Amino acid sequence: MDYIEKAMQRAKAINCPNDTTFFQALREVLVSIKPLIDKHPNYTRHNIIERIISPNREIRFKIEWLDDKNEIQVNNGYRIQFNNALGPYKGGVRFHPTVNPDILKFLAFEQIFKNALTGLHIGGAKGGSDFDPKGKSDNEIMKFCQAFMSSFYNSIGSDIDILGGDIGVGEREVGYLFGQYKQLTNSYDSIITSKPLSLGGSLGRTEATGYGLIYFTQKLLEDRQETLKGKICTISGSGNVAIHAIEKLYDLGAIPVTCSDSRGSIHDSNGIDLALLKKIKLERRASLEYYALERKNAVYVKHEAYKNGSNYVWQIPCFAAFPCATQNELDAIGAQALIDNDVKLVSEGANMPSTPEAIELFVENGVLFAPAKAANAGGVAVSVLEMGQNNSLNYLTFEEVDQRLQQIMSDIYLHMKKTCDEYELGIDLIAAANILGFKRVADAMIAQGVL
Repeated sequence: MDYIEKAMQRAKAINCPNDTTFFQALREVLVSIKPLIDKHPNYTRHNIIERIISPNREIRFKIEWLDDKNEIQVNNGYRIQFNNALGPYKGGVRFHPTVNPDILKFLAFEQIFKNALTGLHIGGAKGGSDFDPKGKSDNEIMKFCQAFMSSFYNSIGSDIDILGGDIGVGEREVGYLFGQYKQLTNSYDSIITSKPLSLGGSLGRTEATGYGLIYFTQKLLEDRQETLKGKICTISGSGNVAIHAIEKLYDLGAIPVTCSDSRGSIHDSNGIDLALLKKIKLERRASLEYYALERKNAVYVKHEAYKNGSNYVWQIPCFAAFPCATQNELDAIGAQALIDNDVKLVSEGANMPSTPEAIELFVENGVLFAPAKAANAGGVAVSVLEMGQNNSLNYLTFEEVDQRLQQIMSDIYLHMKKTCDEYELGIDLIAAANILGFKRVADAMIAQGVL
């Protein structure tokens, strides 16, 4: 595997040495595509690896905005336009105090291959700011979104780079971003997805990532004559992905019993009260502590009170686990607890939520593992459907969108299964996702030549 160490050394030389999360994601891809590189020397001849290990463009900008006290606030803004071989850059915008170039570079790199897996013609990008929406008034969020868009609107476009929602960026923020772009350009171009329906958003987009996660998992289990019906499932997170994964699990007859947020975790052995969860998180935007106050049989555990250092969610016995919160949230301690409790399947709803050590434990112990690149691709898939609807002015019903989402997630799994057979990977879906995504991007790069 000399090419791996050579590529890693080169990546560390041309990127920031502190890009540890990005280097983690890069190494995972490089290791798993070895069968492809061995079988197709033309990728080495065209130097694809060196051409894909750094972004096409990194944009950093300052955001100055006025808070409700008329005091000037300053935040950092970023956009990582990583690769556009398959189509215009596409990826979400994240507003969270932890946002930095390393996190965004990792997310943009993952986005390249996730987008490629959908079979749709879009490249990979990611952006955001260290702005924290929590505790801000609606007016302050509007002012910040307007300042954010004003700072870099000339770097995006419907055929250049299309934004989307992510952590801290929901319909409200998307609406403000879109409105400011329209004001600045006098254009109604489709430069952002996850829009409110009143601005041309797509029915089913809000549900797409969570629903798609469960559709992919369902297809994986069907191939093994298994089902989620009647099975105990654990979920981390309580945002958009987690809530709609829970909703779809109930539709399939499963029993989701956990959720979590930045402060703590809930275990409700009778099954998560979805209506209560939506009220607390989507309407009140409050802590899960209030869930336990209203649902007396539920157990609430603060993260700092749980001494082993892992999320309490993973200590609960289950058939399937769905990490849907954030990167590297499922560590070796959590993985071992799941294995000790005889978990059969882990399916990733967040981006790279499992650490390398956790994944290694799952593989060693024969746990089915569905990687995020494939399992959570439903969101971007429906975002592209939204772009198509905007361009054609032909809008789909919820049922039509949902049917297309199911087909896309089914096709992703079937193509990955074929890749497993072609490269003799067994059931290594991580390698299958990386090989399939990398091959589609690399073939497009070769076809376009070097300019």
